[in-house]
Amino acid sequence: MGVCAIVGGCATVDFDTPRKFSTAIEPALDTYLGRRVAEAPPTAPDESGFYVLIDGIEALAARLKLAERAERTLDVQYYLIHDDITGNLFLADLLAAADRGVRVRLLLDDIFTQGYDTRFWLLDAHPNFEIRLFNPFATRTLRYLWSLASLRRVNRRMHNKSFTVDNLFTVIGGRNIGDEYFGAREDQNFGDLDLVCVGPVVQEVSTMFDAYWNDRLAVPVSVLVQAPRDPQREERELREHYVRAFEAARSTRYKAALDLSAQDLVAIQAHELEWSRYQLVYDPPAKARVGWADEEESILTPLREALDATEHELLLISPYFVPRARGIERFARLRERGVEVRVLTNSLAANNQAIVHSGYAPARRPLLDLGVELYEVRPDAAITGLERVGHEASRATLHTKAFMFDRTRLFVGSFNWDPRSFYINTEMGVILDNPGLTSRLVDLVDAALPEQTYRVEINGKGELLWTTLEDGEEVVYSSEPETSCWRRFVTGVMRLLPIKDQL
Repeated sequence: MGVCAIVGGCATVDFDTPRKFSTAIEPALDTYLGRRVAEAPPTAPDESGFYVLIDGIEALAARLKLAERAERTLDVQYYLIHDDITGNLFLADLLAAADRGVRVRLLLDDIFTQGYDTRFWLLDAHPNFEIRLFNPFATRTLRYLWSLASLRRVNRRMHNKSFTVDNLFTVIGGRNIGDEYFGAREDQNFGDLDLVCVGPVVQEVSTMFDAYWNDRLAVPVSVLVQAPRDPQREERELREHYVRAFEAARSTRYKAALDLSAQDLVAIQAHELEWSRYQLVYDPPAKARVGWADEEESILTPLREALDATEHELLLISPYFVPRARGIERFARLRERGVEVRVLTNSLAANNQAIVHSGYAPARRPLLDLGVELYEVRPDAAITGLERVGHEASRATLHTKAFMFDRTRLFVGSFNWDPRSFYINTEMGVILDNPGLTSRLVDLVDAALPEQTYRVEINGKGELLWTTLEDGEEVVYSSEPETSCWRRFVTGVMRLLPIKDQL
């Protein structure tokens, strides 16, 4: 208590510090991207165009290629950026854009920025590059110790993900910036989903970004971080670091696949976009403030409306799936109306967060008793694109957040079906009214279920069973597949912790 009091007492964040108010620049059609948009007019004024990114390598290529084509602005909002191959390529491209005169605004949640302070200060010192950290820690070295004295505040995080170029193109979805999101790791990779968007939805994403950027919780990095002793030397070393990172990647199979994906994306024609009516949905930045409880203004309202309007079939894909009592009641009402409900989430073997699995596991029996179908992704599930870089043997983890309603409406975004996304973190996404695209994605999932997931069921003795196909033969497991006794024991102990509302 004494240490926490000392740390907390001498470290505070000045959320009212003066900062420059800025907003998105109006899109211009006399740029390269502007001309691309002009070539693809919507079929109706209330529609926008969407291109689905399932392949992780293609998803990174889209971001890098769009950054290279930026002429006016880059507005970038993420939960995390890792210091790895893809993170360095990504930040290097943002810096290159700033060098060309592009205004770069990078808004990053502060939860995973430990050790990045000098780098962020140097990027922020660039005349065309500004960085703000959302809901930051007050101290940069004892941040987690200090957080004990301010846990209620720092527990609330910005989970939004958007990448907007010239206010003409935006990429939204489930991916953060790190190797595992883009197929670049040899040991573990995430299956995920993004959308490249054009049309009116882009300006709506920019409006959302501006709301977060100018919110009092978005603090300029220059206020939080001290200047390095020798900024010029540090800047040279940072630029040399990015050059080395690029050179190290140049000769790899991954960089070759990335370049090929970028070439393919340049060739995308207007008719390949999915033009759809849509609804951009997101939490206000105020959700991250202690005491905020206005659910009517949150992402929950449109998602609940979509659920309540579902008449026949719901396919819910969420890597972190922790339904509490109210959620199970909502599934019960869907089942009472005759709605077929299927849930796809991670198995314990595939889950990178065992503690989240401990929150999900107790809900399996109640859901199965309702007739909800449960499928858990296997750790050897196929992830699109990994065969191109030789990483197909890496452990698979589901990271997609997508909900399909009646095969007609599709949600894609950052929202997990868990208490943290419901009530603690800020989230965003888009709901598309597109039967063709939604039905095709449902069919893709259905085709993968038998051999890439375990179907969870209850036998006549009341025991849980996990059924899958291996080499064409049905295999049934009586305990969590592909896991050790120790992992199952630890996860079981975690169920006893009183933290399910935080998962």
